[in-house]
Amino acid sequence: MSASLKHLSAFQRDILYLVADLETPYGMGIKRALDEYYGEEINRGRVYQNLSKLVDEGHLDKSPIDKRTNSYTLTRTAVRAMEGRHQWQHSRANRQIQLEDLRTSLWH
Repeated sequence: MSASLKHLSAFQRDILYLVADLETPYGMGIKRALDEYYGEEINRGRVYQNLSKLVDEGHLDKSPIDKRTNSYTLTRTAVRAMEGRHQWQHSRANRQIQLEDLRTSLWH
C-alpha cells in the first residue's frame, strides 16, 4: 500500500489529524473534536463509517477500550502519508508565497 492520502476525502484527512492530536482518540472524542472544528454537529454515523473505512484501508488501527468503546491509532502507513501530504502542501504554499513576493516586487 502506497503512503498517500490522495484518495481520501478532506473529512477523512481531518479525522487522521485529530487521531494524531487527541490524547485518547476514541469514537465520540473524535466526533466532538470534529463538531468543534466544523462548528456544527457532525452525524455520528458519518464519523463511524469513515473511521471504519480508514481502518479497512490500513490508515488506522482499532483496539477496544471497553465493551462499547474503541480507540484509534495511526498506522505507520498513515504517518508516512501524512508526512508526504505535509511536504506537498508546504511546497505548494512556498511556491505561492514566492509568486506573491515576485508580484509585489514587480509592482513597486
